[in-house]
Amino acid sequence: MVATCPSRTSLAKIANKWTAMIVIALEDGPLRYKAILRAVDGISGKVLAETLRDLQRDGIVTRTAYDVMPPRVDYELTALGQTLHEPLSALGRWAEEHVQEVMKARESYDDRLDSGL
Repeated sequence: MVATCPSRTSLAKIANKWTAMIVIALEDGPLRYKAILRAVDGISGKVLAETLRDLQRDGIVTRTAYDVMPPRVDYELTALGQTLHEPLSALGRWAEEHVQEVMKARESYDDRLDSGL
């Protein structure tokens, strides 16, 4: 892939762990900010806000603010965002199916480093 190709930026953003986890969290429908924060374990509020803004900019997520008290804002996948479900699910399945192999490879690699090889 050529360095100047615009698809590289999209791929890098989609491959980001937080993006993938947010998209997965939103698969079943709209969520409020705090619900996404709870669903995506380990993400900071700052990173969540930045990632949601990026996803809105790319047309993957919509933000709907309701004129009610207290204020309410929902985030939801767009039609484009919903197309990420299949590839992200495939990656998730791959990770689950191969976790033992990956763990063994890591142990083997670390053992070689520890022994100076």
